[in-house]
Amino acid sequence: MEIYNNLESKASKEFQELLNSQLSKTKNLAEGKIIEGKITKITEKFVFLFIEGLKSEPVVDINELKSLGLIENVKLGNKLSVLLERIEDKNGEVVVSASKALKIKGWDKLVEAYEKNEPIIGKITSKCKGGVIVEHTDTGSLMFCPGSQISDKPLKDISHLMNEPQKFALIKLDKVRGNACVSRRQIISSNKKEDKAKIIEKYKVGDVIKNAIVKGYSSFGCFFDVNSELDVLVHLQEISYSRVNHPEEIFNIGERHDLLVIDVNKEKLQVGCSIKQLSPDPFEHISNYELKKEYKVKVVKLMDFGAFCELEPGLTTLLHSSEISWTKKNPSVKKIFKVGDEISCVITEIDKDKRRVSISHRLTEENPFSVLEKKSPVGSLVEGKITSINDYAIYVKIDGYDIDGFLHSNDLTYDKNPEEELKKYKKDEKIKVKILEIKPEQQKVRVGLKQTQADPFEFFKDKKVNDVVTVKVLETDSKGILVLPEGAKVELQIKKSQIAINAADARPNRFIKNDRIDAAIQELDLNKRKVSLSIKLLEEIQNKEAVSKFSSPLSGKNLPFSSLSDKLEKKENKKKKE
Repeated sequence: MEIYNNLESKASKEFQELLNSQLSKTKNLAEGKIIEGKITKITEKFVFLFIEGLKSEPVVDINELKSLGLIENVKLGNKLSVLLERIEDKNGEVVVSASKALKIKGWDKLVEAYEKNEPIIGKITSKCKGGVIVEHTDTGSLMFCPGSQISDKPLKDISHLMNEPQKFALIKLDKVRGNACVSRRQIISSNKKEDKAKIIEKYKVGDVIKNAIVKGYSSFGCFFDVNSELDVLVHLQEISYSRVNHPEEIFNIGERHDLLVIDVNKEKLQVGCSIKQLSPDPFEHISNYELKKEYKVKVVKLMDFGAFCELEPGLTTLLHSSEISWTKKNPSVKKIFKVGDEISCVITEIDKDKRRVSISHRLTEENPFSVLEKKSPVGSLVEGKITSINDYAIYVKIDGYDIDGFLHSNDLTYDKNPEEELKKYKKDEKIKVKILEIKPEQQKVRVGLKQTQADPFEFFKDKKVNDVVTVKVLETDSKGILVLPEGAKVELQIKKSQIAINAADARPNRFIKNDRIDAAIQELDLNKRKVSLSIKLLEEIQNKEAVSKFSSPLSGKNLPFSSLSDKLEKKENKKKKE
């Protein structure tokens, strides 16, 4: 530490001069600045730079330079611009970036063009979500162009614009994130603005435009192409006197319609038109139409949910798919009608306030379900053909009617497994069924097959609980006995617990197939179609009968000690007398 003892010494002055010279070299070095370095060494993976004032040589990845297109200029002794990110990291090394330096230089040029409102030259390099990526020709900076800003007209294919140098307008810069947004449409529109102003001057309020072509529509209106030189808008409220939710309910792309000019805006270069004002308001004489009366209507538009029809020009109404047919649940409107058809409909509603008229096509015909109810009421037998089968039911088209009856699997058989029975039937097979229920308003008919057969539970109609029946053993298992009452067609199960009073005798294997045994009815509910049999109950009934029949008041007197109380009483009386 002797060098600091005397600051006026020669050694101290030399150290001070050396320190000042070193500081003068590093005063221009700061993190975040772009600096130039001299290439001193090139390897297969890295390029080494010399930057005066740094204590170590910064290194640049050679792949980074290849991706930037700078590899051709990488030669010993050449200069390379880099961004100084860290003068010293945790490992004591200098961190630089060539790509960030190039991006910052390009960004400065974009900022200058944006502030001066000047167009830039770029080319579309690739597509991305929501738009395309544009590369700045001068700096290589990448910018985003939204799909709506590519052209002033909808483009299905932009392949002819790819990699072609063209002008773009800078519409947004985010200096914090370093993002740029450009527009090609703005350049095109500015070129057309002067021409469009001359076209607008041709039109005035009250003019009628003939044969304008439907070009497109949105939720607020419909766009028309006029003579391939001007696009005009017909607002939703100016399409029809009737209520319109969306233009696609009325128009098809490519259709031609006459338009009335109702507004000309020379500042915004817009022309507003109307279709409904070309004809008088039909709701002014809506009282000429009557409810529940039949009228002819013209189909003007077909949709998945129904058909739009005209009662008269300007008076459009919806014929919903549910009002087309009595029997078809979801009819295909496009298969039944076509545009231009004239069909009969009944007016079901007129709402002047909402400017709405509702119509029905099916009301022009009698409800076939009501006809069926009159001719074949509930309980009637009808024939039909199976039209479809699902996992739990069969649909039967009743002969003479365009009506499908619903046949549930539970109504197929009395005594067999419904699911197994369902598998026996096939489409187009003819069967006879009984009508169980008709609901004309809901367009539903329920039919049954087992109801056409004798009910096996009729056997128990005159029976009651505790009655004895004779049954035949069909099979046995660990759970009990499967039996068939004689004279009946319903199989019943006698549980193991109901075989005998004595638990030791309650064994199903006591019986064999075809054995005839008696059992008592333990439970009987014809409404629920439930019958339970019990051998145990029969034994209990028989025991009670035996006890009541063969027992007497003197019973038990012959048992040992039965007269003991009498002898004791006589002995006690004798003692009292003595």
